[in-house]
Amino acid sequence: MTKTICLLPGDGIGTEIVAQGKKALEAAANRTGQSLAFTSALIGGAAYDETGSPLPQETVDMCRAADAVFLGAVGGPKWDALSPDKRPEKGILGIRKELGLFANLRPALLLPELAGACLLRADTAKKGLDLIVVRELTGDIYFGQPRGIEVRDGQRTGFNTMVYSEEEIRRIAVVGFDTAMKRRKKLCSVDKSNVLETSRLWREIVNDVAKAYPEVEVEHMYVDNAAMQLVRDPSQFDVVLTGNIFGDILSDEAAAITGSLGMLPSASMGSQAPALFEPIHGSAPDIAGQDKANPLATILSAAMLMRLGLNMPEEAALIEAAVSAALASYRTADIMEPGKTLVGCEKMGDIVAGLIAG
Repeated sequence: MTKTICLLPGDGIGTEIVAQGKKALEAAANRTGQSLAFTSALIGGAAYDETGSPLPQETVDMCRAADAVFLGAVGGPKWDALSPDKRPEKGILGIRKELGLFANLRPALLLPELAGACLLRADTAKKGLDLIVVRELTGDIYFGQPRGIEVRDGQRTGFNTMVYSEEEIRRIAVVGFDTAMKRRKKLCSVDKSNVLETSRLWREIVNDVAKAYPEVEVEHMYVDNAAMQLVRDPSQFDVVLTGNIFGDILSDEAAAITGSLGMLPSASMGSQAPALFEPIHGSAPDIAGQDKANPLATILSAAMLMRLGLNMPEEAALIEAAVSAALASYRTADIMEPGKTLVGCEKMGDIVAGLIAG
């Protein structure tokens, strides 16, 4: 049965990296005899330029009709002067909402081939870094109401509301525990329950959900301590479960300490298909069109798409093995090391696709 993937290249380097991710998907499917079909739609600044909206209804419809969605990146200085509702980032927030994507999964893995790029002390890096941040994606202070800017006592005052319902917490907790069961069965729930009522409810619900997962070791940690512990000893973490704003910050921290933002994928999932897969980095307009982008985070996102979006674990493993094999000899500029061969975005994509094909 043919599976359909909707491509959302977006802006900046998005078109270049998605093209390489598509090569990997096609190579893996051909290797195992699977059938894939692709559609393509506009999002972000490119969509605004074409239609006046960062998320046209046609894009929403095409994504809903697909089995999985594969996104590049959005944004750039070209659109900085637009009103907030027209900015490219609204396309990302909008498609997450339209598809009901409430769980963001961001693995942070220090590959042996890139150990030299790690920003941690050598003795800390030697312990390893293999964790995944499970971040709630559609609630919290980013979406809570009321919000705005108004005049209070003669001064402009900005305000946002941090809010979570019991059901929002419960459903992301289930994702976190299910993820832990597939890994090392350790879960650290991150909150700020010493000062925030939302976090107190968060901790209560997480403990309730934990009763259904007796095999999972559960720890609670305040977000400020978690930020410190990620730098001090990331090897202690397996699954990090947390809310939207804390997860936004901690997942970027976890990614940065690997020293290779161009290597890390992510998945945004809901209660039903399609899910959305994308690299964690931005659109990098300063190198767009120059064949300098690192496509490996996008290619690894393709592996997540195969495993989590299409239930094709064999194909996912082929892609991941090919990336590791490519890194033994080749590098893009952002991860270049002595003794390796420097290649561009397209060449790296060709190398990985060739390794997948066998």
